[in-house]
Amino acid sequence: MALPLPPGLVPTEVAFLCEMEMVTIVPRQRLESIALLSGNTPALRPPHRAQLPLWLALLLKKQRRANIVAPPWLHPDSLKDIINHETNVDPEAFSPPPPPPTRSDGRGGARPYGQASSEPKPGDMVLSPPFLPSCTQEAPSNYLPYHWLEMSETLLAHAADDIPNAAEVRALLRDLQEVRAAKMRGSTVHLEGGGGVLSLRGVGAMELAESRGFVLGVVEGVRKLGASAEASRREEEEERRNGGADESDEEMGF
Repeated sequence: MALPLPPGLVPTEVAFLCEMEMVTIVPRQRLESIALLSGNTPALRPPHRAQLPLWLALLLKKQRRANIVAPPWLHPDSLKDIINHETNVDPEAFSPPPPPPTRSDGRGGARPYGQASSEPKPGDMVLSPPFLPSCTQEAPSNYLPYHWLEMSETLLAHAADDIPNAAEVRALLRDLQEVRAAKMRGSTVHLEGGGGVLSLRGVGAMELAESRGFVLGVVEGVRKLGASAEASRREEEEERRNGGADESDEEMGF
């Protein structure tokens, strides 16, 4: 008999999906193109950089055939700015996701990626996080991509020598994770009334997977409390109606 699966993705599944992210590497040896299900990889020619899936980049790193280039958001200065935003600039909300990429419209202006003009029109492909190209590991400095937590843990575990100031980065990530986890726990206060909305703008994939059980538990607890209060209210109304009917019968002499 198969066990029931938990709702949503579990952390191990999120970490597996993160390995599909494209990362930049600097090859140390020549390597011809490899045919994968997603397409052919570029031919590696040192010292030219190339984009490869994270799982393949980790394999080449383990074989000492390539070095992984740290993404801009994983540098100490970027993490310090994000922590400052989380703690001082906006202590209540999460740091915003990366801004949507723009490109020139040929007339000196810029329009969002995937749109024919600066204003969306019917039929335009409107992308939203985490489906924007800027929400991948190529997110600019001072912004966290959708897979920031699992990506940073993987890189620090298997390619720490490619991360500038890896020890400082590891400490900053620990502080950032604690700050954001506290916000996630505190944000459930909006659900206590039963009609609140929990904003998850800027929350990463692993944070959602790890907090799903806690948030669903809070929602279930609020639902049970609301159902119990509603049952008590109905019982009191019924008692009042029955009491009023008894008094009427006594006055009429029945």
